[in-house]
Amino acid sequence: MTQTTAHGVVSSRDTDVEEPYSNPHVVNPMAEVISKRLATLANAPIGRRQALRGLGALTAISVLPTLGAVGAAGKAMAATNPSTLSFKEIPHLMDQDHHVAEGYHAGVLIRWGDPVLPEAPAFDPTHLTAAAQLKQFGYNNDFLGYFPLERGSNNSSHGLLTINHEYVDRKLMWSGQDPEGIDSQTEEQINVEMAAHGHSVIEVKRDGDLWSVVPNSRYARRISTLETEIRVSGPAAGHDRLKTSADPTGTRVIGTLQNCAGGVTPWGTVLIAEENFDRYFNGATLPPAEERNYKRLGINGKPDYGWYRFHPRFDVAKEPNEPNRFGWMVEFDPYDPTSVPVKRTALGRFKHEGANVIINHDGRLAVYAGDDERFEFVYKFITKNKVDLANPAANKDLLDEGTLYVGKFAADGTLAWLPLVFGQGPLTPENDFHSQADVVIEARRAASLMGATPMDRPEDVEPNPVTASIFMALTNNTKRKAEQVDAANPRATNEHGHVLEMVPPGGKGRAAKHEADLFTWNIFVLCGNPAKPEDGARYHPATSEHGWLSCPDNVAFDPRGRLWISTDGATKFGYADGLWAADVEGEGRALTRHFYATPTGAEMCGPFLTPDGTTMFCCVQHPGDDKDSTFDAPSTRWPDFKEGMPPRPSVVFITRKGGGEIGG
Repeated sequence: MTQTTAHGVVSSRDTDVEEPYSNPHVVNPMAEVISKRLATLANAPIGRRQALRGLGALTAISVLPTLGAVGAAGKAMAATNPSTLSFKEIPHLMDQDHHVAEGYHAGVLIRWGDPVLPEAPAFDPTHLTAAAQLKQFGYNNDFLGYFPLERGSNNSSHGLLTINHEYVDRKLMWSGQDPEGIDSQTEEQINVEMAAHGHSVIEVKRDGDLWSVVPNSRYARRISTLETEIRVSGPAAGHDRLKTSADPTGTRVIGTLQNCAGGVTPWGTVLIAEENFDRYFNGATLPPAEERNYKRLGINGKPDYGWYRFHPRFDVAKEPNEPNRFGWMVEFDPYDPTSVPVKRTALGRFKHEGANVIINHDGRLAVYAGDDERFEFVYKFITKNKVDLANPAANKDLLDEGTLYVGKFAADGTLAWLPLVFGQGPLTPENDFHSQADVVIEARRAASLMGATPMDRPEDVEPNPVTASIFMALTNNTKRKAEQVDAANPRATNEHGHVLEMVPPGGKGRAAKHEADLFTWNIFVLCGNPAKPEDGARYHPATSEHGWLSCPDNVAFDPRGRLWISTDGATKFGYADGLWAADVEGEGRALTRHFYATPTGAEMCGPFLTPDGTTMFCCVQHPGDDKDSTFDAPSTRWPDFKEGMPPRPSVVFITRKGGGEIGG
């Protein structure tokens, strides 16, 4: 999600002015072969079945012809609309408001500063305090999950929403704030920032086409970086590398950072990701024992936040192990506001975009996750024990035991899952791995040594509950050179990104064997403008001029198994980020259609549907985060449009007027 750093530089996951990638093990195995093969296949339509049979990644790249090549045939096909999605597309556009397809209602549910906890004060943008923010809705909402009430039901009109708060935009939070002025911030401003990070739980109800927040709910909760205690579990819990002066046990951490995407479990808990945590740690001189580890994760002595000035734990010179306590997946029970969140270290430590799950054919749980940075990897985790759906409490430590794997994509259309297990392959004392704790703490280095495929920023990785195949959003990678392309990342200077499908053996649904060491894979879409041959974009031939997209970020599935894609970076190409949808099977496969557009400067995050598919919840993050936009002169005042009120990150609900499923 786009971020403005403390030094005034746009440091985003979709732009090029971001910290250099830190993976020193990028390989260049397929450049010449791929480039020649792509040129040969440029106008050669190849059937989807061939790709799904694993007849080669080079074939899989060409599942569909380029839109620009189909001409009259594509226009004729578009007229008949082979898609199961019946809504009328909205055009590419960008202005101060949000927009949704005709026949739908998009309403604002909750905004930054709105009450979450009882006795929360009214939002006053001219007088922000940490005490108030700890009771109010946090900033820059990202992932959200819907949990029906009562627990275990499929109630689609009354439930809980769990929402991440990833980071803050200080230039839009305070009047006159210098984006470069982390050294001039007051302690109170720093504490407000820390309170605005974390997570919120709210209770929501539907009435007709509208949703509202239930005030003073017994479920309401704020989790913050400032004061929430979190337990550490799994192989790294209690390890010397996690011990600090404040926590000599290495098992208790205050807060969670950069909570980006996430996931929900079958037993009713939420998983929230810790992503770009490196941006919070000061320390020009890194501790020798952790220097390689910290550099691999981007800690460079140039933090984007000045928290270390008042909270010494964010200064590695004073607390050399503190960064090892972040970069994990965090689990907690939203139905119990007293539950202690837990960092599940068995899932590995890296810049987690999220973690999404599916029950395997044998009853165990499969967890899929991406490491959102250029040239990083995709992971899966298979639990040791089975899910007990009849007894949710029996699953409370399920994610502490299992096997973590990393993906290696081959040009023949196969995907090998390589186990990250201490003592296997290069993960031995000779390479400074002395336990499974070392493996998960340095999951990136372990994955590199195993020979995993460096990807074009793996963001959301999510199983389709209908087909059981896994879709991965690869947002972009403009740093990939021509000699670095490979089968799964086939474009140099990939500014638009792509969506990749991974197919486990065994069959659809619960027949799928997620524990298998070998999958097949194909590229679902290559994003970009199909009217520009230089983009190399590939979609269904009936895709309209507004149906193409750029920089896929989060994905979701409706009850029919159709794919919904949110974007982060389309604004570079002159239109707003938003939401697109497509069938994944049948005649309309990969025919992406434009459904929703955010206000200027914003990004679309965390699409999530109710069990019956009649409501889409989503997050509008950093509205107004345009160049030269400030608290006093913002590029939009969405969603309030009141003088003196800054733009406010918000949760949006989308319903179909008069009822019915989203998408048609």
